[in-house]
Amino acid sequence: MKVGDAMTRDVRLVSPDDSLEAIAKLMATEDLGFLPVGENDRLVGTITDRDIVVRGLARGMGGDAHVRDAMSEDVKYCYEDADMVDVVKNMGDIQVRRLPVVNRDKRLVGVVSLADAALKDNPETVGVAMSSIVEPGGSHS
Repeated sequence: MKVGDAMTRDVRLVSPDDSLEAIAKLMATEDLGFLPVGENDRLVGTITDRDIVVRGLARGMGGDAHVRDAMSEDVKYCYEDADMVDVVKNMGDIQVRRLPVVNRDKRLVGVVSLADAALKDNPETVGVAMSSIVEPGGSHS
């Protein structure tokens, strides 16, 4: 299966200048835990609900702080025509549960999650990736 067959296409892109409060409200309203961050027609980061708490609130930032203050700047992504099994294994290696998906012109076309892979492709492969993701460490440590 290709990533494009499993990914979520209806993706929201937020600005690094948006406030953490606005993004947190958007996440709560739309039941999201991950959002890609874009600026000047390019992907510049991602932000998760955990980023808001660990990189924002835990470091004394308030709701008026900006997304850029708490986002992950090291953008990891995959291509929509990539093989799902390869992408899921990579997600385990880099310890992420979600990835922005781009086309070959590097335009954002969706987001893929381990849940997408488990529901639409191969639950066994996702289990292997999850065992890597839950290892201590990662970008918040």
